[in-house]
Amino acid sequence: MKTSPTSSIPTKHVLPALGALAALGALMSLCLGAVGLTPGEVLAALAGRGGGTAAQIVLYARLPRTCGCLLAGAALAASGTVIQGVLGNPLAAPNIIGVNAGAGLCTALCAALWPAWTAAVPLAAFPGALGGVLLVLFIAQRTGASKMTLVLAGVAVSGMFSAGVDAVLTFFPDALNGYADFRVGGVANLSMSRVSPAFWVILAAFLLALSLAGEMDVLLLGEETARSLGLPARRLRLVLLALAAALAGAAVSFAGLLGFVGLIAPHMVRRLVGEDSCFRLLWASALGGAALLTLCDILARTLFAPYELPVGVVLSLLGGPFFLHLLLRQRRRGKGARHA
Repeated sequence: MKTSPTSSIPTKHVLPALGALAALGALMSLCLGAVGLTPGEVLAALAGRGGGTAAQIVLYARLPRTCGCLLAGAALAASGTVIQGVLGNPLAAPNIIGVNAGAGLCTALCAALWPAWTAAVPLAAFPGALGGVLLVLFIAQRTGASKMTLVLAGVAVSGMFSAGVDAVLTFFPDALNGYADFRVGGVANLSMSRVSPAFWVILAAFLLALSLAGEMDVLLLGEETARSLGLPARRLRLVLLALAAALAGAAVSFAGLLGFVGLIAPHMVRRLVGEDSCFRLLWASALGGAALLTLCDILARTLFAPYELPVGVVLSLLGGPFFLHLLLRQRRRGKGARHA
């Protein structure tokens, strides 16, 4: 999956540009809504100098939501980057190969059985996310590890895990408040107490992934090459998949089953920075994912105001055609390879 940048933007400017885009999206998210606020009012509230209704809106409604968008977008995009690289499959993403659904099942179980342990929810989501990706990988390898087999196995496993979530909520209907938003994916009605535990899991997993970026560069050259260079390829693949599961699972624990961030963002930034450096690609994906989810959330709550869509609906409208485009492109490449 090694590619070169196809953008006219110098690579050294890509990360600052993506960071600026994410920051602009965050400011817009804090300003826009049913009650419009000026940047001055927002900054005053954040600095503790504001008062009244504006400060209440910023600090208790929009700030947790904006932080949730930035955090979930960055985590899902970084997770998708790792999964696509490790599996060598551009169609792979957390929502497609069962990672999100597995995390959702464990989140529902934790909320149903231990409702007081809110800080443990991101940790509880991890085994479900890891179990999802390992199960899909096992099925794909036993049935023929083609790109399409992996996707089809992921769809099947996601369906089973989603049925498990429905079963849990049949017996514990109050386990997940706003289950419709959770299933589609949404960041409305977040609080900092829900976002904070996931932040530490995502930070740790992202830093560990960055520390292994050099090894991931070698792994992308092929398993035989990695082994010839003394790299324990199979063990490294499992570690990286575990980190991807932690990133996606922590995001799902508070943002629900958001789809397509981990598919769209890595593909977009890969055209800007290439894959010569996984360290740079991970940073670019995280910033791009944060900007993407934040901007989609702004669209979700302003396009049909005063009505508000879950951000997952907007992502599905964008991601569905994008996934079909990738699918058709992979099919054309496969036909071209057979005719060559």
